[in-house]
Amino acid sequence: MSADVVNLRQFRKTKARSEKERQAEQNRITFGRTKDEKNLTRALNDKAEKSLDQGRLEGKNTDGPLKD
Repeated sequence: MSADVVNLRQFRKTKARSEKERQAEQNRITFGRTKDEKNLTRALNDKAEKSLDQGRLEGKNTDGPLKD
């Protein structure tokens, strides 16, 4: 009836490491994007902003709608 002796400090550290690794894997899935994906998103946003700016009406009142 001999049981294995376990060092609790090492057990806790091992458990903490595995928990951090599990969290890191989840973060990689949730937030991980490649550089190309980021560049594509940035380019699409710039294009949409440019398109929006081209349709903007110029007038004296720049902080609100144009008044007749």
